[in-house]
Amino acid sequence: MTDENNKPPLKLITMSDIEVEEVEWLWYPYIPFGKVTIVHGDAGEGKTTMILQLAALLSKGEKLPCDDTEREPVNIIYQTAEDGLGDTIKPRLLAGGADCERIKVIDETESSLSLIDERIEKAIDETNAKVIIFDPIQAYVGEKIDINRANEVRSVLSKLKDLAERKKCAVILIGHLNKNQGAKAGYRGLGSIDFSAAARSVLLVGRVKDNPEIRVMCHAKSSLAPEGESIAFELSKENGFRWMGHYDIDIEDLLCGIGKEKKSEMAENLLKEMLSKSGYTQQEIMAKAKNLGISERVIYAAKNSLGVKSVKQGASWYWYLPAEEE
Repeated sequence: MTDENNKPPLKLITMSDIEVEEVEWLWYPYIPFGKVTIVHGDAGEGKTTMILQLAALLSKGEKLPCDDTEREPVNIIYQTAEDGLGDTIKPRLLAGGADCERIKVIDETESSLSLIDERIEKAIDETNAKVIIFDPIQAYVGEKIDINRANEVRSVLSKLKDLAERKKCAVILIGHLNKNQGAKAGYRGLGSIDFSAAARSVLLVGRVKDNPEIRVMCHAKSSLAPEGESIAFELSKENGFRWMGHYDIDIEDLLCGIGKEKKSEMAENLLKEMLSKSGYTQQEIMAKAKNLGISERVIYAAKNSLGVKSVKQGASWYWYLPAEEE
């Protein structure tokens, strides 16, 4: 029987008493302060290299890709269970021009670290770190935690979220994708879906199938702001790492290996098919393109490539192939 005296008392929170808080951003809209961000990707896709390049920029207070925000240098804690500090991590940081004095590592020589280890909070306090990175997630959940059991994962992530909020620190978890190739992006993370549920931002890194040296970071989840545009970077033996800027590709297409060139081909074929016999309204064309996962930007590029003409009839704009207008 339950002891009535041991039951917690009822406490109610009135929403009118809650103060509205503005979200602060490390990198808008991709990585918020005080929250958990997850970066997913298959092995070898460049997610760790990308994060280290970001860490290098942050350590120097330099502008981040596609972001003109002026920022001060920040201290960073970087924990890795897969790569050597001397032969992999530091060389990559140096390649990015990092201020390595600002990048710290909690020594795990005598005792492995977990996401709820008290040393994490002590390290944040001692270094005033604004960013802490765990690579990969699975290595830091804890030896006794089954990553596929929601109740076990939820407890760990709840404590990590609380730490991030209290310390106003951006927590970045790097993880691998599972083998469920047909699943939506939100279900591709390894382990319980609670990982993605706990994160306020989830990013996915993959390579473009028809140009494998180009890797793209797509927003898979954004709870605090509109989803950011996809950002590409080049990773090659000849040129090393290079940010490329915004890149027009849908996250599901990236997962399925459909490249930018393939989308352009799809868009041109759509316009040829729809406009081969008569004109269609711009609204109808855009609706059809959206159903096929083709963005407006790609459709307009295909329109220009084919020389499609716009003619206003009444209140609507109609599109015609050049031969139809002559």
